[in-house]
Amino acid sequence: MTGRGTPPQDPTTPLWWGAVVLRVLTLAFAAGVVIVHYDSYARPGVAVLVVGVMTAWTALTTVAYLLPAGRRFGVAVLDLVVCCACMTSSLVALTEDQLTVWAAPLLPTIWVTGAVAAGALCGGPVAGAVFGAVISAFNYGVRGFADTDLTRDAVLLIGAGFVLGIAASTSRRAAERLARALRAEAATAERERLARSIHDGVLQVLARVSKRGNELGGEAAELARLAGEQEVALRSLVAAGPPAPTEDGTGDLSPGLQLLATDRVQVSVPATPVPLPAGTVTELVSLVREALVNVERHAGPDAHAWVLVEDLGTEVVVSVRDDGAGIPTGRLEAAQAEGRMGIARSIRGRVSGLGGTVVLDTAPDAGTEWEVRVPR
Repeated sequence: MTGRGTPPQDPTTPLWWGAVVLRVLTLAFAAGVVIVHYDSYARPGVAVLVVGVMTAWTALTTVAYLLPAGRRFGVAVLDLVVCCACMTSSLVALTEDQLTVWAAPLLPTIWVTGAVAAGALCGGPVAGAVFGAVISAFNYGVRGFADTDLTRDAVLLIGAGFVLGIAASTSRRAAERLARALRAEAATAERERLARSIHDGVLQVLARVSKRGNELGGEAAELARLAGEQEVALRSLVAAGPPAPTEDGTGDLSPGLQLLATDRVQVSVPATPVPLPAGTVTELVSLVREALVNVERHAGPDAHAWVLVEDLGTEVVVSVRDDGAGIPTGRLEAAQAEGRMGIARSIRGRVSGLGGTVVLDTAPDAGTEWEVRVPR
């Protein structure tokens, strides 16, 4: 970690360092093998040339893999091609007996494992296994036969690529979770700082205006009512914490609905999060907001509203109820016939798009209740 709230830029950097060290060590081993078998090669000059190519390529890949910009899958694929070409060159440098009877090491020997490591770190476990399988196939092809030793090498290459790919993928996921947690922590700390500032300033002023306005009466009472509404709304905004970060694109329905609370609107949500797809959360919050706007416009100046959220496991139920004037019989149908589609589009349309159901219970002077059921 480079600083507070700042995770490492690339969590696989230590693994890349390990891959580079592996490549250097295996190059030294391959050069030693060529020195030992030099006099027995059919074309020792080719063997020396291949070692020179391996040395140059090791230098290039070391620079590339130690820089984040060079850790690309295309570079790893090119690395694989170079390794396979070096393996194939053994057909020219080694004698027939060295390839088949004596089973002398191919020119690059274990140097080719560096390509498997690069493929796994770039592409994950599947790519690592595929790179190991390709190297193994070339090993079989150059030898021209298959035996227990070659099969053992194939299992080790494929298995090592798969395991290293899992390690790289796990490191990246852990770094992403850490980054989300750090962002959430920073957001919470900032929210608490703002809450303290608001409580010491704005909320106290609004409370004072509300109290003094009620004492004066008249037009000041209206200002007191508005100040009281804004005080409640601001307190709800400060109290509602930010949604917890998720990996699967879900969000918590509760915080968005808690922001809608005022002195005339009470919001009751479960103590635990109510996870839903992020798009569903947005639609439900918009739906409830539209229902509350209708309460404010049509239920009467003294009407109150209640929002209740129930998490039933397989579905989530959101109820919006008020004690206002209610909706006269046939009023919604008449509005729809007149071309005014607000309720149908904003509430029924949204619920239909979410695959849920909505029930309206209302009567003149008996209030209105919308019950929305959305399946998980």
